[in-house]
Amino acid sequence: MTVRVMGEAFDPWRALADHVLPVPAAQCGATAVFVGHMRDVNEGDAVARMELEHYPGMTERHLEAICAAAASRWALIDTLVVHRVGVLAPADPIVLVAVWSAHRAEAFEACRFIMEDLKSRAPFWKKETLPEGSRWVEMNTPGHT
Repeated sequence: MTVRVMGEAFDPWRALADHVLPVPAAQCGATAVFVGHMRDVNEGDAVARMELEHYPGMTERHLEAICAAAASRWALIDTLVVHRVGVLAPADPIVLVAVWSAHRAEAFEACRFIMEDLKSRAPFWKKETLPEGSRWVEMNTPGHT
């Protein structure tokens, strides 16, 4: 399991390519990947930029706990979570969640579980800059089933 919270921009596809699996790749029958990007609209308002804050240490521990919980529910080979903090612009990658498993069902379900928990419970705070000023985001967008 690898968890990284980064203050600088990252390329999710490079992070995925550079990730070293703990087993030979031939043992991984499935890889599920989610990449989230900053949108330029939220709650119907144009968003020019966003500042993403966190508590160092606390945030990483929470993300590690989410990954550990997923590993206790599904037969996972490895997980990778990379999350951006700091100032972001529309289209910037915010989060990468990747899950490796022998089978696709476990990979898909665990990837979604990690992402949904991250969006709803992880200690991140978002401040959006709008044409009229700025605002703190009170709640994350819900996942859709």
